[in-house]
Amino acid sequence: MTAESDPPEGFKPLFRSSPFLDHNGPFFFRESADGTFVIGLRIQPKHANGRGIAHGGLLMTMCDISLGYRTTRSQTPSPMLTTASVTTDFAGSAKIGDWVEAHVDVQKVGGRLAFANCYLVCNGERIVHASAVFARSGDRPKS
Repeated sequence: MTAESDPPEGFKPLFRSSPFLDHNGPFFFRESADGTFVIGLRIQPKHANGRGIAHGGLLMTMCDISLGYRTTRSQTPSPMLTTASVTTDFAGSAKIGDWVEAHVDVQKVGGRLAFANCYLVCNGERIVHASAVFARSGDRPKS
């Protein structure tokens, strides 16, 4: 971890990753006592578009992983979810060095579909809103 990616106090490296997330991160999370959590990312030069701000695709990726991880962890046993649809609206931006957090509100997890909303917050302002629909294909086996 480098100084340019350091998270604020209370954040730890994301509990689950993949080669894609490793390439696009590092992502971090902070868990609350009630089991909810926030995913965060420090915007680095590799995350910027040609105008020097966080690329929209990176912000959409952050929404997708946050929506999926939070929705999956909202129930026991954890449902197995596949993203069916994500709608994203941009209301602001993040520049290099900014800390961005993803806050997710799970609307409903049903037998076949799950629904959730995400807000990306930067410097106290909501910069992105995303809503997702997930297809449910059963529950994760207990480990």
